[in-house]
Amino acid sequence: MSKTEWQLLRPGDWFTVALGAALVVLFAWFAWNTDAATHVRVYQSGKLFAELDLASDRTLQVPGPLGATTVEVARGRARIAADPSPRQYCVKAGWLTETGQTAICLPNRTSIELTGSKARAYDSLSY
Repeated sequence: MSKTEWQLLRPGDWFTVALGAALVVLFAWFAWNTDAATHVRVYQSGKLFAELDLASDRTLQVPGPLGATTVEVARGRARIAADPSPRQYCVKAGWLTETGQTAICLPNRTSIELTGSKARAYDSLSY
């Protein structure tokens, strides 16, 4: 915009621009402000197999149709360390650290989901 075009903006226009920018910042803060993950839920065939505290380090073997899936919890994060599935997508997901993150091994029907102190707004797991 040239200098003369900027001069066409009235005070109400500047207010609208400022309000829009403030709303963008506010919505971005709400979108990225999540509570800390405190537990990991381990599902087998769509049913809750175990719920582990992220504060304690441990390894869990989850039996599945293809073999055992290894779930590892260490230093406030969780991952699927090993799985007999052919493509290893759930293993490649790596360490999960944020509430709501999931790793799903479909061929072996095993999944993990991180949960926090707040109730989740939606169901993120579907088979």
